[in-house]
Amino acid sequence: MSSNASATLDAVQAEVLVAGDAGAGAALVLSAPISFWGGVDPRTGTIADVRHPEHGQSIAGRVLFLPGTIGSSSASAVLMELVHNGHAPAALVLHEPDAILLLGLIVAREMGWPTPVAVKLDRSRFAGFAGAALSVSAGGLLGIHPG
Repeated sequence: MSSNASATLDAVQAEVLVAGDAGAGAALVLSAPISFWGGVDPRTGTIADVRHPEHGQSIAGRVLFLPGTIGSSSASAVLMELVHNGHAPAALVLHEPDAILLLGLIVAREMGWPTPVAVKLDRSRFAGFAGAALSVSAGGLLGIHPG
């Protein structure tokens, strides 16, 4: 992130899609939509799809920016497994809601597992967060930490 971006992008309010725990971690801004089913290893949190530009990177403990998802009704099960296995993102930032994916967070919360907050933010704002150390409050406030 450029110094100009960090000077002007201290905190941004996003819309909460699914309530969850506040989280913090390094931002991982995906450059392409992803399929959780077959695209993310639920045992490790690693992007397993060899065709995905961020193949091999871990989403575990990261603030994950999703420009979109590639549909599968199993995406919710994969996200729920990530939560259960302790390899879920610290928070999810979506360009648009994905009811099937977010169902995994809702079910995990109903199971009594700690779940990350999921928020909505316009995709045009994603690039400003790339590589930054972030926190996302339970109320949807994204804050950049000097690093």
